[in-house]
Amino acid sequence: MPLKTEHRIVSLLPSSTEIVAALGFEACLVGRSHECDYPAGLEHLPTCTAPKFDPDGRSYEIDQRVKAILQESLSVYRIEADTLKELAPTLIVTQSQCEVCAVSFDEVNRVACDFLDLPAEIVSLEPNGLEDVFADIERVAAALGVPERGTKMVTEMQARMDGIAAQTAKLAHKPTVALIEWIDPPMAAGNWMPNLVEMAGGINLFGEPGKHSPWLAWDDLLAANPDVIVLLPCGYDIAKTQEEMTALTSRKGWQQLVAVQQGRVYITDGNQYFNRPGPRLVESVEILAEMFHPTVCQFGHEGAGWVRASVSLSGRASI
Repeated sequence: MPLKTEHRIVSLLPSSTEIVAALGFEACLVGRSHECDYPAGLEHLPTCTAPKFDPDGRSYEIDQRVKAILQESLSVYRIEADTLKELAPTLIVTQSQCEVCAVSFDEVNRVACDFLDLPAEIVSLEPNGLEDVFADIERVAAALGVPERGTKMVTEMQARMDGIAAQTAKLAHKPTVALIEWIDPPMAAGNWMPNLVEMAGGINLFGEPGKHSPWLAWDDLLAANPDVIVLLPCGYDIAKTQEEMTALTSRKGWQQLVAVQQGRVYITDGNQYFNRPGPRLVESVEILAEMFHPTVCQFGHEGAGWVRASVSLSGRASI
């Protein structure tokens, strides 16, 4: 089916931008969120959102700023209404899953429909679990008039994931795993993440499929004493996560954890992979499989998608 160039698409979250591009409509993107940075080359597009808080600082400081804003607002981000009006989109893709991930659907609807009176279709994604991610891909494809492309993409993603799961299912040992989605205060990973751990041949200890990521009590982590700890903070790349490591390594009991003692603490680019419910969740499973079963699973992501954290017993961390 030929590309429908009459589309003018504004994507307000990184994962939907990746979905739109993967479906073949990158050229139809006219606006993006301030966090959309993949595929490469989107930097020239106008940004239609901005944070209401200072995103710089330690993870604890950011957490406090976000919580303070959420007490008074629907979202921690604002929409650049003037930019949105000038772009005159025919399709706006946003989300209703998490008020911390992107502007809320209610905010987008209020600005686009009530305030600006734009004749744009609004597609709201709600990826609570892995199956929801697949449904969202097909929802975007349907809105773009190419449902068959969405079906094809989902089928291909599932086939690759199933292939990894089949490979790891044969392994005798499966490590217990703690995924840490925020460092200070600690938060485990929920939503689609537990499914990815299982596919990659691990036993997930915290967080439930299809449910929001829970706060993680430090005593619970110590009691579980996981074989593997994976750090994938939302919005952080490897370098930023490395800067935050002392918030964990300085805690009582960290040095005695099995994962620390055996050198199985890993730092990932959570911003680019795990926290984006889109096409690259397949690569996220591959990254986990490489970390869990390095002698069996090798996909070439080490160094770019993940690194092993060398954690000294003095409480300092380095790569």
